[in-house]
This record gives sequence, C-alpha cells and structure tokens, in this order.
Amino acid sequence: MKFIRLVLVGALLGASALSQASPQAEALGQCLAENTSGKDRKDLARWVYVAMSAHPEMKALATQTGNADEVSRVAGALFTRLLADNCPAQTRAAMQAGGPVAIQTAFTTLGQLAMQELMSNKDVAATLGQLERHLDRAKLEALAR
Repeated sequence: MKFIRLVLVGALLGASALSQASPQAEALGQCLAENTSGKDRKDLARWVYVAMSAHPEMKALATQTGNADEVSRVAGALFTRLLADNCPAQTRAAMQAGGPVAIQTAFTTLGQLAMQELMSNKDVAATLGQLERHLDRAKLEALAR
C-alpha cells in the first residue's frame, strides 16, 4: 500500500527531479509515454484536476469535476495497464534500481507530456497569456540589470 501511495502522490505532484533519474526510470518513463494515447494522457490530467479540485481553496474554481470515483477508476486502470501490461520489464528494473522514487520519476515524465499537450491548446494558451497583463514589467526588467 505504501508503494501505491508513493506512486500516486509522485504522479500527482511530479515530486521527482528528472535530472536525478536513473537510466531505468528514464526507460520506464519512455515506455509509459510510448504506450499512452492522447486520450490516456487526458485521463491522467483529468484525474490530477479532480484531485486538486478537492482542496477546499480550489473547490470554488472547479465548476465541474465529474464523478471522482469514476475518474479514479479510469486512472487506476491506466496505471495498472501501463505498469503491469505494457511496461512490466521496465517497471521491475526501475523498482530494483530506485524503488518507488524511480516509478514516481517515470510518471513525472508522463505527467509532463500530458501537460504539454493540454498547454498547446489555443484556449489554454490564451488563458495562460492573461498573466502577462498583470506583471509589473518595470520590476521584472530591473532584475535583468
């Protein structure tokens, strides 16, 4: 159970630094990426979104989170398929080399890929771009001097 919690928390938070990834964790991350579709990566992002929207300070921002149990069921099936069916040799090697941290690192790679896909949407990019209107350019430019 501890292993599963560590993997899930790592996937949710992206807790591991990829610069410290073992070759086995990198190989698992590559396998995870190669064995997911755009839909799979959106299912992963949906699970993260639903989990984050459970926080009391985020609930008001989440207009619709869907059925959290169903979203978790889909994510659980995805995690199981990837680790046990698609990438069992890489999962074993990563576990032997680095334990749960190696699995977290591999899922961080997949999470980054999922986020890149979401961020490339023009509506998401436009919303992120709104930040620029609220930056204090003078203060930020002063840092470059």
